[in-house]
Amino acid sequence: MKVLRDNQKIGAGLAVIGILVGFLAMVLIADIYIPVVEGKIAEGRPDEAITVRIVYALMGWIGMGGGAIWGVSLFGFLKEEDWAWRLGVCAATLQILSGFFPMIPAGSINMFSPTLFVALTAFVLWFGMMWIGGVKGKIVTLAFFTGMAYVMTFIDGVGSISRYQTVKLPFTVGMYTMGQMVCWIAAAAWVVFIVYLVSGNPRTIPTGILAAGLSIYGGLPVGITDVARLGRFSMFLPGPVLSAIILVVILLPGPNKMITDWIAEKKAA
Repeated sequence: MKVLRDNQKIGAGLAVIGILVGFLAMVLIADIYIPVVEGKIAEGRPDEAITVRIVYALMGWIGMGGGAIWGVSLFGFLKEEDWAWRLGVCAATLQILSGFFPMIPAGSINMFSPTLFVALTAFVLWFGMMWIGGVKGKIVTLAFFTGMAYVMTFIDGVGSISRYQTVKLPFTVGMYTMGQMVCWIAAAAWVVFIVYLVSGNPRTIPTGILAAGLSIYGGLPVGITDVARLGRFSMFLPGPVLSAIILVVILLPGPNKMITDWIAEKKAA
């Protein structure tokens, strides 16, 4: 199905911006990469310095990869293809993370992260794609909260890397190890769910169940182990908890019908 001609021009313009955001992410993350690493070392947190070395590089790859996906989206918009905006949603979702996460380590050492502009621009592009795709408000709201679960689940995987280096109890180290990569796979699954949800893909519900399950399996070992070790609330718990809430929501009769009706509507369009 072709996209509306008027939206095609707007979508193409947004896609060009998304391509430039990929370059922006590359430059800005490279610019703060070593300063944040050195700041973490000066703060007495060599474990977090190593974590930054790993994850900042990943954020650069994701931001640049998002830019490449925007290139495909631009091609689709120029050809007036309906799938173009869906790829735009995927690219913007990736770039939101690549711009948002670097702000956390930088902020912990009182350093401003210019990747804020990557995240903000990606947010605008994300909502722009929702508008072009004609996504209903309730679906956008569910996708937005799912995006929060996506980001927090990814952060759980990051936290595992740091904890792995500092915790000495064998079982505890093992638990952080068990959760690390599962959290990142879960975050990727949430991206797929978001794209499926807003585009009305029949695989939406099964993908959401999978993403939530992965987030719970990956995030609970990190969060609960942290609570037991520190004796207080852990910021690693919101990821699996929000994922569990979303799982319940998409399986409840009302929201489930809303999603299935949306899928039927998109299929009939």
